[in-house]
Amino acid sequence: MFGFGKPVEMVRPEQALPGRVERMPVPERHFVNGHTLTPPFPEGMQTALFGLGCFWGAEQGFWKLPGVYTTAVGYAAGYTPNPGYREVCTGLTGHNEVVLVVFDPEQVSYPALLRHFWEAHDPTQGLRQGNDAGSQYRSGIYVYSEEQRQLAERSRAQYQPLLHAAGKGDITTEVLDAPEFYYAEEYHQQYLAKNPNGYCGHGGCGVPYGDAPA
Repeated sequence: MFGFGKPVEMVRPEQALPGRVERMPVPERHFVNGHTLTPPFPEGMQTALFGLGCFWGAEQGFWKLPGVYTTAVGYAAGYTPNPGYREVCTGLTGHNEVVLVVFDPEQVSYPALLRHFWEAHDPTQGLRQGNDAGSQYRSGIYVYSEEQRQLAERSRAQYQPLLHAAGKGDITTEVLDAPEFYYAEEYHQQYLAKNPNGYCGHGGCGVPYGDAPA
């Protein structure tokens, strides 16, 4: 995506942009499947939150998974309240580009979502993903329960030797309690469905599916 001359480092809280009180207007429905984009969601649904580089391609990968009810892109794990895209792109909000995944655990498990997460990007690159450099592209798993945390940390430990065997470095993925999720602008939601030839920025990280932990 776009750099806008941002520093490739994490901003300190006292350096962050001030943001605003007003929230971003959010479309009522998912552009692809027509499901609601904001709560309340149907009974029994669970929520996951991931950062894995440019959120355009990241979101597309998740909405295609069977059992995923809805997805949305936004910003999280920073300091600036209700940031806009251009603010996030400066690197002065501390936010990561993230995908909110609402899923039916009877159809797709959280470990299955984690498997997709690890195999959809390279989690060893620090504050970048491929040619996209900056703190908004860092790898992150933001957990909503102690069970999610344990599963995330276990999967990280399982993938590390596989990545080393594939010639990659140490995993830099942060695993944090889920922070506040700020929805991104309407044009970012389901971007690649609206712009089929748009920039994706996602490939594998060299771990074959057949060798991955279940």
